Amino acid sequence: MHRIPIGVLGASGYAGRELCALVERHPRLSLAFASANEQRGKTVELPGGGRVTFVATEDAPLAHAQLVFSAMPHGASKVWVERARAAGAKAIDLSADLRIGNGERAVPYGLTEARRDTIRGADLVANPGCYPTAILLGLLPLLEQNLVAKGATIGVSAASGVTGAGFSARTDLLFGEVTENFRAYGTGNTHRHLNEMRAMLSEMGADVDLLFTPHLLPTARGILATMTVPLARGLPRVLDPWSKRYANEPFIELVEEPPELRHVAHRNVARIAVMPVAHVRTPTLLVFSAIDNLMKGAAGQAVQNANLMLGLDETMGLPA
Repeated sequence: MHRIPIGVLGASGYAGRELCALVERHPRLSLAFASANEQRGKTVELPGGGRVTFVATEDAPLAHAQLVFSAMPHGASKVWVERARAAGAKAIDLSADLRIGNGERAVPYGLTEARRDTIRGADLVANPGCYPTAILLGLLPLLEQNLVAKGATIGVSAASGVTGAGFSARTDLLFGEVTENFRAYGTGNTHRHLNEMRAMLSEMGADVDLLFTPHLLPTARGILATMTVPLARGLPRVLDPWSKRYANEPFIELVEEPPELRHVAHRNVARIAVMPVAHVRTPTLLVFSAIDNLMKGAAGQAVQNANLMLGLDETMGLPA
């Protein structure tokens, strides 16, 4: 069977290596090249097995790929996505450069379960951030069905493993700083992922505010988001909006108890639970959403989008 050649730019980072591993194991894709400037010429082992040798980004044979993933740093990725497109390849950008809320509106936003029709057959897609993926998938059914109280503030407390901070060396991410510790960062509602979340809410016409506080977990991977949502009215069966909205979604799991990171690790799924809040005057729900930040929050969702862009089965090559 013919395999579709795929390129990965910025392949030495955590998301880039996950992409290479997913492409290598995919039944219809083949890895045409993987680039990494600082590690050019280096051969590394991929997650789950297999090996890849990195080429310099300038030497990447863009024209040899039918689709190129760019996992390059924010600010540098857009230029290389444009070069890949000029070479005739489709492209998926995993940086923030082309996402809604960051100065771009014409590029399809790759939150697959929300924008499937605009992704299918597209030539360029902006892959969402990891936090927005977990949070927006958790909130989507309530927002689409106008069940959130108008003018409400949705409080979001979310925690991520350290791979979400990227592959670059930083003293605040040293083992001795992270282990046996737990801390908030990006405080004061200033985290960069708020741009795309606010843009998505605006496009949906939602009259709500988000108050988002991220935290750093002493784990390698995973995101758990807890959302406090004031409702426009009480719901007799609180899980109904999610059951109806996600009834046929292959990568959404609805559960009765709050999800745990071990339930989603190394899987391209969002696991969601909902429960009513007691002892408050306004009907309120707690919504829990857990993902693997490197899979559904990055590489896995990118492959999910690539499958749609290339006319393949959406679930192909992805661990569910």
